Amino acid sequence: MSSSVIDFLATERRLGTYNYEPIGVVLSRGEGVWVWDIEGNRYLDCLSAYSAVSQGHCHPKILAAMVEQAHRLTLTSRAFHNDQLAPFYEEIAALTGSHKVLPMNSGAEAVESAIKSVRKWGYEVKGVPDGQAEIIVCADNFHGRTLGIVGFSTDPETRKHFGPFAPGFKIIPFGDAAALEAAITPNTVAFLVEPIQGEAGVIIPPAGYFTKVRQLCTASNVMLVLDEIQTGLGRTGKLLAEQHEGIEADVTLLGKALSGGFYPVSAVLSNNDVLGTLRPGQHGSTFGGNPLACAVARAAMRVLVEEGMIENAARQGARFLEGLKDIRANTIREVRGRGLMLAVELHPEAGRARRYCEALQAKGILAKDTHEHTIRIAPPLVITSDQVDWALERFAATLTQDFS
Repeated sequence: MSSSVIDFLATERRLGTYNYEPIGVVLSRGEGVWVWDIEGNRYLDCLSAYSAVSQGHCHPKILAAMVEQAHRLTLTSRAFHNDQLAPFYEEIAALTGSHKVLPMNSGAEAVESAIKSVRKWGYEVKGVPDGQAEIIVCADNFHGRTLGIVGFSTDPETRKHFGPFAPGFKIIPFGDAAALEAAITPNTVAFLVEPIQGEAGVIIPPAGYFTKVRQLCTASNVMLVLDEIQTGLGRTGKLLAEQHEGIEADVTLLGKALSGGFYPVSAVLSNNDVLGTLRPGQHGSTFGGNPLACAVARAAMRVLVEEGMIENAARQGARFLEGLKDIRANTIREVRGRGLMLAVELHPEAGRARRYCEALQAKGILAKDTHEHTIRIAPPLVITSDQVDWALERFAATLTQDFS
């Protein structure tokens, strides 16, 4: 490690809050699937900023849209209209089939906005007694890090010494439709769930689970809220992960790839009932729906479709998954994934996944560990077959490496 890298890391430790434990690389440039560190070393990015850079680093068309808009108008607040918001509404509604759109900034803000909205719908439309609305969530969920959200997390590290937490949430096992059915009461307003649990280690529910979930929510007049902040916009080989079972959510949450990694943009997409309850002054955001964000998001959605990135995610994801499953290594407990949302779970006796990620770094690949023994793999959706094969050679060499 060079002295310049050591200096960067030392400054971060001295002045920054120690709330992350990143891999020891200092990046300075990116293009497509590749990133370069300050020493000029090139890496294949197999994290994509947790799927935010799905369109590839510094996509030229998104960059051009951002620069053009930045020269014209960046922020008005929602006190005034701007000429990018209405086209953004039209284009995201046409792409996703949504009826109402609420623009926000971060994924966590989209989740918080959805929680507020479904509660309001529950009181004003469903007729739940005031203050008694219930929202069902799943164990091992990850929906963000705000105080409201960590209150219904089951990860002790996200909760410890941050309480007291807001009531109104029930936690059930993920992938268990019978548990959902048992948890629903007349006061249940929503079921908030990830189609695939990303932070938990790319946990995929049993086939038919979301078909049953949709039936249960419809029968009980419960809003199905799908957090597609990681899974949405092509990551799983479909525009939305809900399409793998042919269902439609009542509320869909998007973020991350909605801007191609250029700018924080998120959105709550809904039918008229849920977002239709909000009135002026009841919810908002200074930056939500700003013209720069809208212009960037419009370009990010456009290239996703025009350049066939969703279809490529399906093809290359299948190739990557098959290649990972072909690796014969005693370290591997399970390989799983859908599209380009993949994970290799290691046997506990193989040691922490972090040391495998550090070994991958030495071979020119950046991936990230989660939950101690799992390596997450999520390259940009523009990855090619040759690049997948190149990566698989290095994963095979690393997963069969002797660390003793």
